[in-house]
Amino acid sequence: MSDKLKKLTGKFGYEDVVKNLVNTPDIELFRELTEQDGFLFDFIKQNVAKRIFDAVDENNYKNLLEFFKYYSPSYEDAIISNLAEFADEDLTDIILEKFENGNDNEKTYCAKYFAYIKDPLAYDFLIKNAYSENEYLAQNCASTLSLWNDEKSYNDALSKLSCTDEFEKLSAVKFLCAYGKKDAVPYILQALRTSAMAENISGEIPYLINLQELLDKFYEDGLFTINCIINGLGEILPLSVVFDFELYDIFERLTSDTLNSKSAVVLLNSLEKFETLTENDEYLFDEDKDTKNEIHDIKKILKRVDIKELKCLINYEISVNSPFVYTALEFTEDVLTVKELLKSDNQTIILKASEILKKLGNFDETARVVALSKVTDLNIKEIIRAL
Repeated sequence: MSDKLKKLTGKFGYEDVVKNLVNTPDIELFRELTEQDGFLFDFIKQNVAKRIFDAVDENNYKNLLEFFKYYSPSYEDAIISNLAEFADEDLTDIILEKFENGNDNEKTYCAKYFAYIKDPLAYDFLIKNAYSENEYLAQNCASTLSLWNDEKSYNDALSKLSCTDEFEKLSAVKFLCAYGKKDAVPYILQALRTSAMAENISGEIPYLINLQELLDKFYEDGLFTINCIINGLGEILPLSVVFDFELYDIFERLTSDTLNSKSAVVLLNSLEKFETLTENDEYLFDEDKDTKNEIHDIKKILKRVDIKELKCLINYEISVNSPFVYTALEFTEDVLTVKELLKSDNQTIILKASEILKKLGNFDETARVVALSKVTDLNIKEIIRAL
């Protein structure tokens, strides 16, 4: 960390540095500042953002345009709110040009600017970048379109939820969550149930509606969302989401509420996941102290459950009609119930049931014949034959 950055982020002696940062403008110092985003405490970044905001006036505000080369969500509001305050036709034309021809960092700031300045000439650029692979850019475009009350882009995203392309479906979920309209929640939950990328989708939902509210309004779907989050935790979803999603409070609620078959599946799955996270150094090695402590504290809550009681309940979810069936199968020891699934019309469930019977030592030739009689998918047939 350079001496200038130490002063800029420190308690004292920052006044001249921040003035020089904006007045020059000192692009290299701003670049260094953005590169430290993941290492500085939030309160430090908030202090720096305020210092930048306070250093801007009518004589130097255009210098902020030079900062567009390096994007940071920590300083975005300080930069864009100042530009919006001094906005005129010339400034808006400059930003429109950057939105059309700039790089992703520049476009991300531009999308935020048009959340303040509603210029119809920006509309096509917002639509064009709303599904960008750059998540900050996509989020800013979606949230700005929401502020513009653009129903067309919202309805287009809803229609994408039913497409067969899983990546397009996930992009639509991300758009809708950034758009922020909770009316989309039932449609997203419907897409979640049938998606091959359920873990990815589940990790977006709490940014639109928190998990407590989701449980209150859509209890079964809320539990299924939590179950998918647990499946993705540490593999697809970063462990830091335990704070974002307030999982400690969620598990306090689930362990205190009256148990049912669905919550039993979620709790068994969660207990196993948090035991895995805490017993394998590879998961927690790079995490900060707060995340490690939170994960251990969640595990303590989950250890309160009576495993025998949970296992007595989960068999009610071993059904082709239950979205929890795949997870429930992982914990059951009821051979007869599992064998009934071999007669279903769902070939993926037949495969899963066959694998569980093999694990339980009960996949005999009779079970194999029953399973193969219902399967037409050649790949699944080969797997079952090999069991």
